[in-house]
Amino acid sequence: MPERPGAPGPTEFRVTRARIAHAPLTRRRFLRAGLAAAASGLVLPAAACAPVPPADSIMVAGGEQGGFYLEFATLLAQSLERHGVARHASTLETGGSVANMDRIATGGAALGISLADAAANGINSIAGPAPSSAPASPRLMALARVYENYVHLLVRKDSGIAAVADLAGRAVGVGAPGAGTSFTAHRLLEAAGVTVREESLGLNQGLAALRTGDIEALFWSGGVPTAAVATATKDVGLRLIDLSPLIAPTRARFGEYYERVLVPAGAYEGIPSTWTVGAANLLLCREDLHADTVRATVNLLLTHASELVPSTSLGVQFLSPETLINTAGIPLHPAAEAAYREFHG
Repeated sequence: MPERPGAPGPTEFRVTRARIAHAPLTRRRFLRAGLAAAASGLVLPAAACAPVPPADSIMVAGGEQGGFYLEFATLLAQSLERHGVARHASTLETGGSVANMDRIATGGAALGISLADAAANGINSIAGPAPSSAPASPRLMALARVYENYVHLLVRKDSGIAAVADLAGRAVGVGAPGAGTSFTAHRLLEAAGVTVREESLGLNQGLAALRTGDIEALFWSGGVPTAAVATATKDVGLRLIDLSPLIAPTRARFGEYYERVLVPAGAYEGIPSTWTVGAANLLLCREDLHADTVRATVNLLLTHASELVPSTSLGVQFLSPETLINTAGIPLHPAAEAAYREFHG
């Protein structure tokens, strides 16, 4: 069995995850679905498993400097080249989930990462109804569920802010335009019934504004630990606000994309363990991405996942054969389905 980089070692941890309301896609259910897909012609022929020429170039849309998206995208691009999936692979620095979906939809990137909630909302809005005289745009589809994102609500230790309700009327960084952070932050604030003075600031601008006092709190959604947050915590002294009370109302209002996850003590210097909101990250592509490229990328995720874990990570929960296929209702690319069926026998 391939190595499971999400399994906890001496310095890692397990996240307690709330049960997702929709039934998980177990191996048995997945294989039954595979039989139905085979009957409809979705299963690739056995000859497709033979070595194929690599793609000339693959662009992977990532995220901001200092965040997990860009780290993961860089590792993925390096692995795509190393294992001959592409002759050349590179990464694109972006604002995050929504920007990544736009890049993929317009052909500016072949692959990209998005939060599952933003993906579910964005896939329909990006495609939209095509005019009767125009062909439909290629849909966005999932290759895999790759890792957990942790929503950080960061405040200064001396701020006096103890809960989301305390943000009312204050200046709060809600994420950069085009970022999944912004999408999720707005949902959380709406579920909480709290109105703030919003500042559209990404990770690095937001941390700078926290340092100077221009904002009093900052939303950030990323892996644990996020390097830029770890540095700012040492320089300024930050705290995390417990967001777990917002999970139930957010799920009730917006869907079953949100889970209770723990940022452990020691992830950030001086910050105790804190419960927060987690959401899965998906690796996306367009439905017209070549089947050989899709299959080779999925096989890389299945068999070389250890290469894709950022060195700073304490808790990448997914990237294991059992969880890659659980894409939160976002349809898998047919070639990805075929690759998973072949792997699981």
